[in-house]
Amino acid sequence: MAKLKIEDLKKIKERVQGETALRAGTRRVKVTVHMGTCGIAAGAREVMDSLMNEIEESGVTDVVVATSGCMSLCSREPEVTIEILDQDPIVYEFMDQNKMRQVFKRHVLEGEIQTPFVLARAKRQN
Repeated sequence: MAKLKIEDLKKIKERVQGETALRAGTRRVKVTVHMGTCGIAAGAREVMDSLMNEIEESGVTDVVVATSGCMSLCSREPEVTIEILDQDPIVYEFMDQNKMRQVFKRHVLEGEIQTPFVLARAKRQN
């Protein structure tokens, strides 16, 4: 295997950022399921499966799904962050399959934040 050069890494970074960024007209929503060891132990895989099923059943094409590691809030796992274009991200806590279905249908599709499950409202990064 050939060694990667700085230019190769920059190209990979640009490609990945382009694929996961929220852009008007192509990606309206980014859903991040936090899947550190603590999240997985608390049920994040099942939450991810539920999310993927909801996306498939709804037929939406403007939602991108990502994973991340631990947010250092292990006692609040599983956690999911919803980022809707031009809105502050919302972090949900203690997620399970049923809560994920509700958050997807009501927040992602209809724009209604599910306040009982909210851990935090983050600030948008430009």
